Amino acid sequence: MKKALVLAAAAALLSPAAAMAERSGEELYNTKCSVCHASGVAGAPKFGDAAAWAPRAEKGMDALLATAKSGLNAMPPMGTCVDCSDAEMTAAIQYMLDAAK
Repeated sequence: MKKALVLAAAAALLSPAAAMAERSGEELYNTKCSVCHASGVAGAPKFGDAAAWAPRAEKGMDALLATAKSGLNAMPPMGTCVDCSDAEMTAAIQYMLDAAK
């Protein structure tokens, strides 16, 4: 009985970790980034706009991630994704860059 309780407690503690599985760039764009990047709110580069994204892409992913994390102009730190990991932010940025090619 004691072993079953320990196993049940361990399973309960691990459940939130499974629920926090890494989200894809597309998923994050659709649920977080598109709020501004779909229409270009406050100067955000529009999704799919090659001319707007080209100079940003030249800076490299590390610089883009740093900017996204710290915010720029009207974009708050982490955009609208305060719970995103660096890997998730990178995936979202890459998704937007790929759409602008």
